[in-house]
Amino acid sequence: MNKRQLGSSDLYVSEISLGCMSLGTDHNKAKDIIDRAVDAGINYLDTADLYDFGENEKIVGDAVKGKRDDLLIGTKVGNNFNPDKEDWHWDPSKKHIKEGVKDSLKRLGIDYIDLYQLHGGTIDDPIEESIEAFEELKQDGLIREYGISSIRPNVIKEYVEKSNIVSVMMQYNALDRRPEEEILNLLADNEISVLARGPLAKGMLSSKGQQKAQEKAENGFLEYSQEEVLQIAKQWQSFTSDEKTAETLALQYVLQNPTVATAVFGASSVEQLNDNLRYLEAPPLTEQIYKEMQALTKGITYQKHRSK
Repeated sequence: MNKRQLGSSDLYVSEISLGCMSLGTDHNKAKDIIDRAVDAGINYLDTADLYDFGENEKIVGDAVKGKRDDLLIGTKVGNNFNPDKEDWHWDPSKKHIKEGVKDSLKRLGIDYIDLYQLHGGTIDDPIEESIEAFEELKQDGLIREYGISSIRPNVIKEYVEKSNIVSVMMQYNALDRRPEEEILNLLADNEISVLARGPLAKGMLSSKGQQKAQEKAENGFLEYSQEEVLQIAKQWQSFTSDEKTAETLALQYVLQNPTVATAVFGASSVEQLNDNLRYLEAPPLTEQIYKEMQALTKGITYQKHRSK
């Protein structure tokens, strides 16, 4: 599988990677999914301490035993949770970040984290303090690189200006093209990569697109009405062929932008994973089809969906 450099770091991630949030809590089933992904060439697994209140990290850790040297593992911090009460609060403090990494390392059963990400963020956070924590963890060898997971332009800009992040994880797909408005160019100019989560738009750009649109867009999606999403999902199928599934096209769309290092998709079964792995067999996306895809969807702006 092709790999792309993460920012200016020495980390190279597979073009498609596995978001582990959807694995569920069955360790054997999760291991089967991860084994298949790794065998196919996926080298980046993305989790978070909050997923299933730490259980997801344990599952990933169990599944990668004996394979650690071949993989890049990313996790996230910032949600201070109580696994017994199953509640949490936002805490981007230096103290919590430095405690959180130790907890994640223990659950994952590893000595270091390849990519440690702040799991959210607001403009009112103690940003310099958070950055200091990540820098110290890097110096201590507990993490190799750090980034943020955010869709908030004002927060992203603060980290671009003040930190050494190598990546920003954000929702990006052919239906949600907000990053194209102002963020992708900013990150490219600063040698920071995008981890594109949700590349299939909740399945609405998959082979079951219209069915998913009925379920996921009942009240619309961003500035689209459900009727518009249904129509797009239908037309999306017109781009498919024997060589290119709807899933493949959705992954290729986000990877067409060189700022995107990897498209991070979720899978709750080996069958679902295999649907996405069809990407590996497909010919490249042509510029003509790419432009037709863009013409099909709206360039929704952050302005209408901007939060603090």
